[in-house]
Amino acid sequence: MINKIKKTTSSAINITKEQFDKTFDFAKIQNDKLKNKIDMKIQEKAILNLKAELAMRHKSFDDYNDEEIETMLQSQKQKIIDDLKTKSLVGALAILGLDFLI
Repeated sequence: MINKIKKTTSSAINITKEQFDKTFDFAKIQNDKLKNKIDMKIQEKAILNLKAELAMRHKSFDDYNDEEIETMLQSQKQKIIDDLKTKSLVGALAILGLDFLI
């Protein structure tokens, strides 16, 4: 009788644990999807910024090798990320009512 209760309890705990793990897996999957979307948007914006910068210099992608383009693209991405961080900080300070620090 006690073994049956232990077995049933153990089974219920395992089912609960599986559901709990699935919930966190779902959240992790959704988080990864969101990160990928954000990275793609940053990549697109960096490419547009790089195209604009090259147009101002009267150059094209053909004037540079892949390594140089990759370096310039990484620089543009970093500028975008830094800008987003700054805007987020300013927004957070404004929400907290600390706009005199801006």
